Amino acid sequence: MKAEERWQARFRASRMTLPSWARQAPNRSIYRSNTTGTWEVYAWDRVTGATRQVTDRPKGTAYAAIDPGGQWIYWFADTDGDEFGEWWRQPFTGGPDEPVARDLPPGQPGGIMLSTTGVAAISMAGEGSFRIHLARDGEPTSLLYENSEAAWVAAMSLDGSLIAINHGEYGDFRHPALRVVRQNGSTVGELHDGPTKGVVGLDFAPVVGDRRLLALHERRQRHEPLVWDPVTGEQREIWLRDSGDLAAEWYDDGRGLLILRDDRARSYLHRYDLAGGGLTPIETPHGVIEEAAPRPGGHVEYSWSSGSRPPIIRSSTGQVVVNSGGPPAPPSVPVEDIDVEGEGGRIHALVSKPEVGTSPFPAVFLLHGGPTSHDRDAFSPEVAAWVDAGYAVVRVNYRGSTGYGSAWRDALHGDVGHIELADVAAVRQWVVDHGIVDPDRTLLAGSAWGGYLTLLGLGTQPDLWACGIAAVPIACHQTSYEDEAESLRAYHRVLLGGSPDEQPERYAASSPITYVPQIKSPLLILAGENDTRCPLRQIEKYVAQLAEHGLEHEVYTYDAIRGSLVVSERIAQTALQLEFARKHASTP
Repeated sequence: MKAEERWQARFRASRMTLPSWARQAPNRSIYRSNTTGTWEVYAWDRVTGATRQVTDRPKGTAYAAIDPGGQWIYWFADTDGDEFGEWWRQPFTGGPDEPVARDLPPGQPGGIMLSTTGVAAISMAGEGSFRIHLARDGEPTSLLYENSEAAWVAAMSLDGSLIAINHGEYGDFRHPALRVVRQNGSTVGELHDGPTKGVVGLDFAPVVGDRRLLALHERRQRHEPLVWDPVTGEQREIWLRDSGDLAAEWYDDGRGLLILRDDRARSYLHRYDLAGGGLTPIETPHGVIEEAAPRPGGHVEYSWSSGSRPPIIRSSTGQVVVNSGGPPAPPSVPVEDIDVEGEGGRIHALVSKPEVGTSPFPAVFLLHGGPTSHDRDAFSPEVAAWVDAGYAVVRVNYRGSTGYGSAWRDALHGDVGHIELADVAAVRQWVVDHGIVDPDRTLLAGSAWGGYLTLLGLGTQPDLWACGIAAVPIACHQTSYEDEAESLRAYHRVLLGGSPDEQPERYAASSPITYVPQIKSPLLILAGENDTRCPLRQIEKYVAQLAEHGLEHEVYTYDAIRGSLVVSERIAQTALQLEFARKHASTP
């Protein structure tokens, strides 16, 4: 297989998410798959083995859920991939689509929680506020919660009597408080641990009448599980020896917890027994687990991959749960870990080297989005495409990244953008000094927050980068704030200490548009025309500045938001980026 066919085959290979199932009908499952070339929702009857496609939307479907009784499949229908729309549903066995809440105006989704009684709690944001509504079959919706600060529905008890809400009413969206209310809006209980100590609700116990709520707290500068009865106020903190980024989920009987831990770019599974307090490891291959969930009977299903091996749905019994169909993706190269001392502490980075050629290699520093995210040893068609083209790929988990404790994540404040780039520069110097990459053929690239850092890096570190590729970036914080979705405005206020009117100097100092005159390298920008996260108008202002200063640049726009759910669009964008790099930071 030729190199071009090989990297495109990885994008085209059929993939699927971990199937989720109805709590009271566990043989009824749903998942999302790209088997048609677009990510859509599918229903799977585990008894008969029958599957069917539920949604068919031109730009794909990103959010879906199944109710506890297994009667209905829900999904969010946005407009042209802009993440602005409304929730719809369809019977599990098939039938006509219908809106979940006919009387609600469209908005930005903040989640949906479903009960056995038919009550749905729907989070929506728009017009300067965050609202949670209750929807019941055949009845008008009722407003449960509204606030100008960011909030979202976190969980709902099986009988629908208790609803958990995460909110930023106390001024810190990044470290939310957790409130439990009844359907009439009255407060049952609240957890607020103060500044820099968020409490995030996960799920109520999967047993009818059980009030216990599983959450994650940050009382010791890292995420740890907490089991809380909001009626009695009883709390049980679960201390874990190992650090890292955590997720947790109830076992089906409510007697144990599944702990999914990310540490240094790899994942680990454990079962925590609530009766005895014991923590038992669950054997899994070395790599990354995107999602995991316990099945009735006690075994665990999980979605696994590594940098060299494509994703697969596995079980802790050792079996493959389900195949996504079609030929598998060609494998890629394993990643290597490096640790570099930086001004804020030790920086962990991942390096993927080409199988052919000799060092020093041309290199792409591929920066992750978020910034509250991190790069991991997971299979990535994008990374593999760069490697096949002869480039070393360097991914830096800079300050602000998750997975390394709360202090590392929260180090991103004040000098936003410049902090992350100082860590990137330190890693760049290390790989140059160790003869891994060629300093004259090193480019900077990334999407969303990574695209923002790319623009900022070209302007503030102009001598380090041969060229830059920025996908759906923030180019001007102030203009972005004016046009972006409500949740992003709330995040901006927390990250930069207020609104643009309150912190104009910080917004300017962290904005790439401020440093356009210092750029020396060619630049490729990819932008979504309907993007509500990194809006188009602020990118157009930035491009106008590039043109005014006579700087070499190319712009590619497409009619969807951020990373496209359409496989052909992702291939087209990757081909464009590889060709741009070939012209400006090519292999010999």
